[in-house]
Amino acid sequence: MAEKTKDPTDRLLESMFRSESITDDGFSKKVVSRIRRAIWVRRLALPVAMLIGAAVAAKPASELVMIAPSLINLVPTDLMSVPLSLLPQLPIVVLGGMLLFVGVAFLQSLAD
Repeated sequence: MAEKTKDPTDRLLESMFRSESITDDGFSKKVVSRIRRAIWVRRLALPVAMLIGAAVAAKPASELVMIAPSLINLVPTDLMSVPLSLLPQLPIVVLGGMLLFVGVAFLQSLAD
């Protein structure tokens, strides 16, 4: 077993820990309550913001739902009625997909 030798620093530390604790007059409880309040504010901020946003967006969303049936009538039911010159060519679709992939990868690298 290792021999316990006490140097002056160890003795000083022991005497400090043996002394009576300092009264804080409720300071610790106040700090803990403020920290807990801040945590609850952070937890509730996003849901409250979502509810406010939903309340603001409710009227435009209901108007969009009412307009949707008339917008569906504008979409052609048969693709043969659309001229082939308006349909995208395969190389353009592939190029668009590659650009989308590169853009998403670039934005993710910026986030890191």
